[in-house]
Amino acid sequence: MKKTDYDHLFFSRTRDLLDIYLSKQCSRSPYTVKTYRDALTVFRRYVTHQGISLKRFSFEDCTRDFMLSFMEYLLQEGYEKATCNQRLAAIKAYLWYVADENIDYQQTALAVSHVPFLKNPEKVKEVISEDCLKSLLSAPEHSKIGIRDTTIMVILYDSAIRLSELLNLKISDVNLQKSTPYLRIHGKGDKERIVSISDNTVAHIKRYMRYYHEESILTMDYLFYTIIHGQPHQMSPSNVERIINKYADMIRNKHPDLPQKVHPHMFRRTRATDLYQSTVDLELVSRILGHSSTQTTRIYARPSLEMIRTAMDNSTTTVEVEEAMWPDNEDELARLFGLR
Repeated sequence: MKKTDYDHLFFSRTRDLLDIYLSKQCSRSPYTVKTYRDALTVFRRYVTHQGISLKRFSFEDCTRDFMLSFMEYLLQEGYEKATCNQRLAAIKAYLWYVADENIDYQQTALAVSHVPFLKNPEKVKEVISEDCLKSLLSAPEHSKIGIRDTTIMVILYDSAIRLSELLNLKISDVNLQKSTPYLRIHGKGDKERIVSISDNTVAHIKRYMRYYHEESILTMDYLFYTIIHGQPHQMSPSNVERIINKYADMIRNKHPDLPQKVHPHMFRRTRATDLYQSTVDLELVSRILGHSSTQTTRIYARPSLEMIRTAMDNSTTTVEVEEAMWPDNEDELARLFGLR
């Protein structure tokens, strides 16, 4: 097949987008690239599901109606509305990437850009209550694996870092000897930030290091790792999720208010909410979380009932309770009026 025959096919530029443009030229994180790859992969499966060969599906075939049908398909398959919107956004971005290189496809990109996102009512994001959090952090046994699992959960909460940031932590990023101990975090878009940690977290990390990083035969830069076939490898996100849900299931009977599914990001959300409810300035919370705008941080700014009560009390015009002006006794009232 000639190159000119290949260029008009819809998926002819996906590898360039994923492996060159996003990864190298835009320095997007592996997680962001994976999100785009997943979206385009799901769309590819839908095209095949429609009985259309990838050798025939062109940019012109990606019409507004075709995309509307794709969104219907996602809903029927049980995808959350937020996920459907994420898939649509990735495909729109891909089409504009192609259209920027070839003006012939701008009409296609423009038509698809008018496909509306699904209305997705904002839900109150669940957090872990103080009692549940204490039980969760205390659930692991006092064993080598238990010490590792406790340290993972303690860092996730105390530093409020993302799961990807936790797994990318290296020994050199952990600074425990400073007067103010901190972690050097490599966040989204290669943005670096410093997050201080508590003395309690320092103690947990030191104990973990004695078990997992003092063996002379072990060479592993990453703070958390797993052993596969005798070799250390960076720990996977699914492994951390499994660890957390293992202990969540252990304490669920005693804590019925624990969210049905506890995931790593819930520690970050809980910590951010706790900071905000402790009257920490939103700008500072934003810096701790690594957000470029406080607007992003506002999703965590959920006031406590006490904060709402205080705000309402401070802004309410009160009316004093006054004694009745007139006596209830009719004879006494008559005398007040000078009557008998």
